[in-house]
Amino acid sequence: MIFSTLEHILTHISFSVVSIVISTHLITLLVNEILGFHDLSKNGMIISFFCITGLLITRWILSGHLPFSDLYESLIFLSWGFSIFHIVFCFKKHKNDLSAIIAPSVIFTQGFATSGVLIEIHQSAILVPALQSHWLMMHVSMMIFGYAALLCGSSQFIQQLDRWSYRIISLGFLFLTIGILSGAVWANEAWGSYWNWDPKETWTFITWTIFAIYLHTRKNTKFESVNSSIAASLGFLIIWICYLGINLLGIGLHSYGSFTSN
Repeated sequence: MIFSTLEHILTHISFSVVSIVISTHLITLLVNEILGFHDLSKNGMIISFFCITGLLITRWILSGHLPFSDLYESLIFLSWGFSIFHIVFCFKKHKNDLSAIIAPSVIFTQGFATSGVLIEIHQSAILVPALQSHWLMMHVSMMIFGYAALLCGSSQFIQQLDRWSYRIISLGFLFLTIGILSGAVWANEAWGSYWNWDPKETWTFITWTIFAIYLHTRKNTKFESVNSSIAASLGFLIIWICYLGINLLGIGLHSYGSFTSN
């Protein structure tokens, strides 16, 4: 009961703080820079980061397993990943532009996770046999960190941020690759096959291919300005289809986060 109450409190604090952060960004867009507002935004995201961290730990204790088992938990973990990138880039050049891009991603994932839409899967449940594996942490954490990095990078095509976009996407691509490989090993242990071409795996492969094309065209100066931007923008859309679309439909072998799963 105590942990459940604490989870509820931390969820709403983190959502409220990020809402304030976005409000400050909107205000600075309408008026000239206001002294102290950017520090407020940075401190707000740091507070939100610690709240989400506490939420994940509380969820871990409450459920008895790593908080990666359903859509609600993975959304919270995705918010945590966005928060990490936000804090890291707070100390970089063009930090305000980066903050304006990443902060809405945090509030979207937090808002969706805490909305009534996912109320049926908020409650902790016993893991199905396929998820009771030491590969759970490696596979899911790499995939979510990969999604977070790729989403942050592919949404930044302000000219001065292009260099950072390339670096973030390269990091996300590495996470995604490790996630796919670890998932293949896990699938072989659980289902006797490294690859089954179910909808989630198919869309993950499409995502990987799109960002491989981005990295290739980004290295090619002849196509760098146009084709890499198109690939990144397409990748941004594909990730949401792969991550949310397949989960919400509850189809295939990766349907544990859907509304219909128990």
